[in-house]
Amino acid sequence: MSSHPARWSLGSKLALVGLPFLVLALLSTAATLWVSWQLDGGAAAVNEAGRMRMQSYRMALSIGTSETAALPDQVKEFNESLATLRSGDPERPLFVPWDDSVHAHFDIVEQDWVHFRARWIDSNPSALQDLRAQTVTFASHIDAFVTAIESHMARWTALLHLLQMSLLAMAILGAALLIYTGYLFVLEPVSQLKLAIEKIQLGDFDARVESGTSDEFGTLADGFNGMAEHLQSMYRNLESRVQEKTAQLEEKHERLESLYEVTALVAKATSLDELAQGFVKSIARIAHADGVALRWSDQANQRYLMLAAQGLPTSMVDAELCLDQGECHCGGASVTAGLRVIPIQSLGESSLQHCSRAGFETVVNIPVHLHERLMGEVDLFFHARANPSSAERSLLEVLSSHLAGAMENMRLNSLEKEAAVSQERHLLARELHDSIAQSLAFLKIQVQLMRDAVQSGKAEQIGQVLEEIDVGVRESYGDVRELLLHFRTRTNTEDIEPALQTTLRKFEHQSAIKASLSMQGQGMPLSPDLQIQVLHIVQEALSNVRKHARASQVWLDVQQQPAWRFEVRDDGIGFAPGTDQLDETHVGLRIMSERAQRIGAELDVISTPGHGSSIILTLPVRAHPMPEQETQSHETY
Repeated sequence: MSSHPARWSLGSKLALVGLPFLVLALLSTAATLWVSWQLDGGAAAVNEAGRMRMQSYRMALSIGTSETAALPDQVKEFNESLATLRSGDPERPLFVPWDDSVHAHFDIVEQDWVHFRARWIDSNPSALQDLRAQTVTFASHIDAFVTAIESHMARWTALLHLLQMSLLAMAILGAALLIYTGYLFVLEPVSQLKLAIEKIQLGDFDARVESGTSDEFGTLADGFNGMAEHLQSMYRNLESRVQEKTAQLEEKHERLESLYEVTALVAKATSLDELAQGFVKSIARIAHADGVALRWSDQANQRYLMLAAQGLPTSMVDAELCLDQGECHCGGASVTAGLRVIPIQSLGESSLQHCSRAGFETVVNIPVHLHERLMGEVDLFFHARANPSSAERSLLEVLSSHLAGAMENMRLNSLEKEAAVSQERHLLARELHDSIAQSLAFLKIQVQLMRDAVQSGKAEQIGQVLEEIDVGVRESYGDVRELLLHFRTRTNTEDIEPALQTTLRKFEHQSAIKASLSMQGQGMPLSPDLQIQVLHIVQEALSNVRKHARASQVWLDVQQQPAWRFEVRDDGIGFAPGTDQLDETHVGLRIMSERAQRIGAELDVISTPGHGSSIILTLPVRAHPMPEQETQSHETY
């Protein structure tokens, strides 16, 4: 087993340096406190001894003056003082620093007190000649005891000063040692680290910090050295990485430009040829191809027609204008296979050799598909070997998807236009059939009647038939003018009122019948297709008034809330709606009913013979304007 050296942390080192001084300081402090306590006790003992001397003089005074009443209390106080000095008093504190000299003097004081008490207090002496001398001697022995205590306290005081000086010396020495160790263990490593950081800031990545310790600064130095080494390696590889990132950004920028270019082409192209030619030019530049061919497939993917080509010889374009599936590798794309790279040298003798004769060495085949359906393919021709990267493959496939979507949109727009034209033709045919065709059929019958009248030579019948033919021609002429009026009508995308006013003005001009418009309420605007149908129904109602009502005035009342309601009223002769009195030429009501059913509206006819008629059109409540892209009507007149 390998032994690891002991790791001393910075805190452990500082604690190891400061701990001895801390212990010595604590011991010195404790000794100082103890000596001070002893000195306090000695000082209290000196005070108590001085009190005994005063008590001895007071007793001598009481004895000398024969005032013995206070003497017992004085004796008691003196005995208490002796007992206190003998045993001490920790609460005050009071301690007698006992040594041989102090003990000897204290024994003398006790002996003197025994003699003094026996002779002057207990025996009640009559002669007092020696009282003064013996009191002075007793007091001098107490002073000697005090002097012995003070001598002992002087030694304790010297010891206290020595302890204080040693404590001061240890404090100075400890502070100096801590400063030195702090500089050695903290400031010096920090200074080295600061210098190394400044070198790194100035670009000197070779700067390192010496790591000769195992503490936190050693760990920090190792970490700094590792960081500096990593920065140095990153700085060495920075230029290459910048170039790599720049190349990647340029590649992404080129891809975005390519996508924008194709997107702009798709948005601006108005024809299939323009789209195809623009796409092959763009993809030839994007892929850096020497030649491009865009082939479109039939529904069964059996034949491929070349829509556009770029950079290919004319002979090759003419020869491969239409390829059968499998006839050449270029005409064999599939949705599942994806992009293919075809080396021309590997093509068999059975395939066409136009690519090889044109000098191409590689063909990149890109299938063009939409919703899992193969639409065609894009072939890129290169004179050298080529193998697109994954990013280039993805870009080419995305561009081909854009092309497929654009061509599908063109096809759908074309189908939509064809459907609109077909619907317009159907509407025109129905209008002609419902108006002019029936009038012409009536004129055909009248012509046959004219022939019969001419052959029979009946002048009265001839005149009657001519009158009928004249009426039929005028009605046909009116129908033609009315159809032209219908087809020239335009709607307002926000409000139908201007179109209704225009319709009524044209009706007045055509029929010389006064017409008025009344609008009530505020409702949501109608969509353009609903406006067209409403205008046609109103025009048909006005046409019936002109043809059959013999009216002098017409009213158009429009109510917008809670639902749109249009009512055309006249003051004409009226009719009975429930009878079959109307002939086949009066088909206006049927036409209006069909239009109302087409938009989900309700048509009501109210008429009384001799009291005019009323046509009421009520739209459903849901008939609100729709988004613009959903309300483009196919009925554009």
